[in-house]
Amino acid sequence: MAEVSLRGIRKSFGSVEIIKGVDLGVQHGEFCVFVGPSGCGKSTLLRMIAGLEEISSGSLLIDGEDVTEIGPSERGVAMVFQSYALYPHMTVRQNIGFGLKMTGHPKELIAERTAMAAKMLQLEPLLERKPGQLSGGQRQRVAIGRAIVRDPKVFLFDEPLSNLDAALRVQMRAEISKLHQDLGATMIYVTHDQVEAMTMADRIVVLSAGRIEQIGSPLELYHRPKNLFVAGFIGSPKMNFISVRATPAEAGKVNVALPGGATLTLDTHGAEIAGGEMTLGIRPEHVDLSGKADAVVEGRVDLGERLGSETMFRVVLRDETVMVVKTDGLAPQRAGDSLRIGIPANACHLFDRDGNAVISGDLTR
Repeated sequence: MAEVSLRGIRKSFGSVEIIKGVDLGVQHGEFCVFVGPSGCGKSTLLRMIAGLEEISSGSLLIDGEDVTEIGPSERGVAMVFQSYALYPHMTVRQNIGFGLKMTGHPKELIAERTAMAAKMLQLEPLLERKPGQLSGGQRQRVAIGRAIVRDPKVFLFDEPLSNLDAALRVQMRAEISKLHQDLGATMIYVTHDQVEAMTMADRIVVLSAGRIEQIGSPLELYHRPKNLFVAGFIGSPKMNFISVRATPAEAGKVNVALPGGATLTLDTHGAEIAGGEMTLGIRPEHVDLSGKADAVVEGRVDLGERLGSETMFRVVLRDETVMVVKTDGLAPQRAGDSLRIGIPANACHLFDRDGNAVISGDLTR
């Protein structure tokens, strides 16, 4: 069973602490994605699992064995890097099998595993080519093949798609997800792209400044963000945030004063809310332009981005709050037009002064 357990993991470079106490368990066969902004420590954490960075304190277990002090080659992990790291003078076949050759595996086994990986990754017609004769997506598949032949306990991916164009990223996301299904292997994947995280992960670990902000399935993080950071990071475009004043109402309800004077009544779902200055969150795709919502705010269209199937409007409200509205691709509004934005109560999130969620939207209830 390829389980990975991180217990109180910390990493410092001199007096600067980069990873600030991470506790995490990755289950056998799980596709776990580390996501967060640049500099949050996700790649450092992955390199610590691989054994490429020393762990300052804490312990790392793979299959129940403490590997904190064990070298990278003995941990049973294989890593796919952001750069393909292929040998330019070797063929695809030689690149895939090189790691096994260096560890003294017999030629027959190397040939067998190379053929298996090439078939799985659709590289069979390319085995005699060299990296310079391959596209970016083909090179990345070779790098993945080099990891597959090692038959590792855990696959580690460090932003493997960041060098590819948009179309290839979509294709490679599907190929890596299919590979995970076929192998049933434990995979830990690092990306700054939350779309990659949402589409590929069984569980997402959201990191910020060396700490875990929240762990959960993609839909858990989307519908139940723990705080403002997660709410703003997960989702594309990100959640809209509006400064509001909350006042307790009848049992189980809270009134929220919106810009422009409208009032929205939310169900507290049992939360204790004292009231005062808070932040209301609503996703761009959850607003309602039909005029049938629970409350309405008015604003002016500042910018429209027409994407064919959908349109993104940047709207400035009366108090200068900026909202993004995601609507139909045929929406007629133009820059300068007035827009009435409906706010459905059941899609709203409410955050306290410290940025912690006190009410989550009840779209899944």
